[in-house]
Amino acid sequence: MIYFKLPFNETLYSTDQKQGSESISFHSFDLLKQIGFEGNITEASEPFEPREMSSEILLKDESHFTEETKEEYTNTLHQVIDVIKNHNLPKLVYSRRKIFRDFNGIDYKESFKKLCITYPNAFRYIFNDGENAWMGAFSEILGKFNKTTHEFETMSLAGTLPVSEEWTEKEIEEQKPVTSYIKDLLENYSANLQLSETYDHISGNIKHLRTDFKAHIRPEDLDNLIHELHPTPAVCGIPKDFCKKSIQQFEKFPRELYAGYIKVETDEWVMYFVNLRCARLYKDSVHIFVGGGITAQSDAEKEWRETELKSEAVLKNLVVS
Repeated sequence: MIYFKLPFNETLYSTDQKQGSESISFHSFDLLKQIGFEGNITEASEPFEPREMSSEILLKDESHFTEETKEEYTNTLHQVIDVIKNHNLPKLVYSRRKIFRDFNGIDYKESFKKLCITYPNAFRYIFNDGENAWMGAFSEILGKFNKTTHEFETMSLAGTLPVSEEWTEKEIEEQKPVTSYIKDLLENYSANLQLSETYDHISGNIKHLRTDFKAHIRPEDLDNLIHELHPTPAVCGIPKDFCKKSIQQFEKFPRELYAGYIKVETDEWVMYFVNLRCARLYKDSVHIFVGGGITAQSDAEKEWRETELKSEAVLKNLVVS
């Protein structure tokens, strides 16, 4: 079972579960796991049946994970910053889980409805395939391809602050290498690349720096382009391979579907959304995934506050039964 809404579109969608086609799939950060939903995309009745996402039918949390304390997080972050300085890295993304257990039950149907209202510009989803249940809302597009015009769109999205605060050199310098990386990559596929000015992208109570890209590419290049784009510096770092190894070394938990991507295919479009601001759902707990781009100028205390702020994107929308 899956339900989702596209950015700036309040129509609720699902799939008709017919065999022979797969219109939506979730890909893990390391690309070793894929969860697909069979059938064509169909408009769903709203509200959906509560029993399809009730706490009673979800699995119990048997991961035995304990979330990082603030002290653990900041101690590791200092090690990450040392690696960044020693190897002269532009950026490395470090993430953690926030685990919420203090509840008797959560109304996931109402939580999803609330999440949809809070983030109208995001791709919003909730699913349960019997083994995995996830919910999320985020508006970063890994790629969007028009099957008719062959126009490809993507974005550089990095740097995070509360909406009321002013950008500092740290956030500006964090977003620059993301933009450069995507620009250099797209120039290998297209001779007519277009870039927007960098501007504020508002997402609930926080904002990011964003630059948009448009290019015409050959349809047969789409899969290769997506695999080269993922993971972007916004969720991994630069250089990609070194940062991926460092992430495995430093992060306490596997990312699973967090920072992976979601592929949605319609008759007109193939869309790829980065899976951020998301949570894995259990009968007795919620695991919220959050991270941040770390640079040589990063401050451990500030980075902790940023992840706390990001966790609210899901946490504040949970409706306790």
